[in-house]
Amino acid sequence: MSRLSAARSTSTRLALAVGGLFLLSYLLIGAGLFFAVSAIFAQDLHEVIRLDSADLVELYRESGYAGLRTEVAERTAAPDDDNAVYELIDASGALVAGQFANLPDFARKGNGWVEFDERNASGRIRVVAKLQTLKDGSVLLTGRRSHNQARFEALVRRTSLLALLAATVLGGVIGWITARMVTRRLGATYDIAHRVGAGELALRIPEDGSGDAFDRLAKRINAMLDRIQELLDGVRHATDHIAHDLRTPLTRLRNRLEDMRARHASGDRFADDLDAATAETDQLLATFGALLRLTRIEAQSAQADDPLLAVEPVVQDAAEFYAPVAADRRIALDVHTAACSLRGDADQLFQLVANLLDNALKYAPKGSRVSLDLSSDAHAVQVVVADHGAGIPPTDRERVFDRFVRLEEHRGSAGSGLGLSLVRAIAHRHGGTVVLQDNGPGLRVVVRLPHGVRG
Repeated sequence: MSRLSAARSTSTRLALAVGGLFLLSYLLIGAGLFFAVSAIFAQDLHEVIRLDSADLVELYRESGYAGLRTEVAERTAAPDDDNAVYELIDASGALVAGQFANLPDFARKGNGWVEFDERNASGRIRVVAKLQTLKDGSVLLTGRRSHNQARFEALVRRTSLLALLAATVLGGVIGWITARMVTRRLGATYDIAHRVGAGELALRIPEDGSGDAFDRLAKRINAMLDRIQELLDGVRHATDHIAHDLRTPLTRLRNRLEDMRARHASGDRFADDLDAATAETDQLLATFGALLRLTRIEAQSAQADDPLLAVEPVVQDAAEFYAPVAADRRIALDVHTAACSLRGDADQLFQLVANLLDNALKYAPKGSRVSLDLSSDAHAVQVVVADHGAGIPPTDRERVFDRFVRLEEHRGSAGSGLGLSLVRAIAHRHGGTVVLQDNGPGLRVVVRLPHGVRG
C-alpha cells in the first residue's frame, strides 16, 4: 500500500471512529432524555388520575352509589377536561355510566392501572386509567387521554430526525478535523523518517513542547536518531581512519615492489612473483580507495544548491571510457542517450555509470550485448544498464548492495564487492533509487534520479 493510500485509509478510519463515537453519544444522550421526560409525563399523568379517582371515591362514600352515578354521568355529558375519561361498571360487569360503549374486558374489573387504545375520528389515542372496586362490587374507572404525551413523542420523533441529520454532519466534520490534525502530525513524522532513511541523517522531527503523545514520540525518535547518528559517525570515522592509515604503508609497499621489480628482468620467476604482488597491492589500494569514497559519499546529504548539470555528456564519457573494454571482450555496447539535466555531482554520476558498466561488461558473456540507456520524464532522469549474463537471483538483489558482499559464483573474479554499494550511495545522495530487475537472461539495473533534490 502506498503512503498516500495508507494515510487516507488511516484518516478515514479515524474520522469514522470519531464521528461514530460522537453520533453514538448523541443517541445515548437523546434516548436518555426522551425516556426521562416520558417518565416525568407518565408520573404527572398518574398523579392527576390518582387525585381525580380519590375525589370520586370520596363522593361515593358521602353520597352513595346513586350520587357517584350522577356525577359520572354529568362529567361525561359536560366534561371540564376533554381528556378526562370516566366509566362506572356495576357488579355484573354492565356499563352504567361513562363514555365507552365497548370497554375492554380487562378494564371492567379489579383494582390498579390499565392502558388501552381509544379509536375515534382523529385516529387512535392511548388511554391511561385507574380501576377502583367499590364496596358494592361496582368498579370505577378514572383516566386520561394521553394527548400531551402523544404530541410530545411526535415532536420528539420529528426533531430527532433533524437532530440526527445535524449530528451526523457535525460528527463527520469533527471526525474529519480530528483526522486531519492527527494525520498532519503523523505526516510530518513520516516525512522526516523517510528523508532520514534516504540519507538526510541530520534531520529531526519538530517538537512543540506541548508534552502530548506526539511531542513525547518526537522526542523519543529524535533521541534514537541522535544515537544512530553517533554510532554511524563512529563507524565512518573508524573506517575512514583505518582505510587512510593503511593506504600509506600499502603505497610504500607498492613502491618498494616497483623498485625491486625494476632490478629484475622480465621472465624471471622472481619478477613474475613481484608482478603478482604488485597487482594484489593495487587491488588492495583500489579497495581502500573505494571504501573511502563510499564513506564520504554516505556522509553527504542531498543539497538543493548542487549545480545544475547536463547528464548526457557524463554518460557518454563513461561509455567512451569503457568502449575499449567492451571491444576487447567482443561485447557490443549499445548506447542510447537523450539530453537531460539534474542537480548533482558530475564526478559521482560518472562513478555511478562507470560502476554499472564495469559490472555489466565483467559478467556479460563474450559476443553478447550490453545496453546503456539514458532518458528522462517529468519527474526524474533514468539510467538503465542491461546485460545478458548470469544475472542475480531475486533473493540476493537487496543483499548485493551491502559492503563487500559477493555472490559465490563471482568470488573468483576481480573486484572488491563495493561497486553496487557505491552506486546505491550515489543514487541516495542524489535523492534517487536503484532497482535490480531480471533481463531474461541477465541483469537490468534501473537508476532513477530526480531533477532537483530537496534540501
